[in-house]
Amino acid sequence: MTRLEKSPERSSEALTSLEVESIEMFIGFFKLIGLPKSVGEIYGLLFVSPTALAMDGIIERLGISLGAASQGLKVLRTVGAVKSVYMPGDRRDHYVADLELSKFATAFIQEELKPRLGRALERIETMESLARTLPLDERSSAEERLERLKHWLERGESMLPWLLRFLVR
Repeated sequence: MTRLEKSPERSSEALTSLEVESIEMFIGFFKLIGLPKSVGEIYGLLFVSPTALAMDGIIERLGISLGAASQGLKVLRTVGAVKSVYMPGDRRDHYVADLELSKFATAFIQEELKPRLGRALERIETMESLARTLPLDERSSAEERLERLKHWLERGESMLPWLLRFLVR
């Protein structure tokens, strides 16, 4: 049994080797950007699925809870990584991966990364105020470190418009 295959009592159909590799790759990618494992599992499964999958099929194939599937699909829909498609004769929502990962990356940058950078810069300003209250022998070291951090974050923030232009091409 491969790493992510489910035991027979957990799933009626074991994951294929291709599905396992895709899932593991996207788990790692989504963990890197701070998203739950279930988001990577769902996207990895949908990414290689030749057909749209209903939520109950996703739950069964991955062995995840209804809550994890619902929340994961909500996150993925919000950032444009999956979309709901109509299946004639079936009232359930079915999902497919949007293969234009640039849409996802753009949404992530706009809705997650930019606000986080802004909050980090606000915190640095607070830390700079706090550093001014330190004894003189400690203050210069703290101010130097904060200046480096602020410079790094400002450079990162200045790269975002370029990165967005690159992704939209």
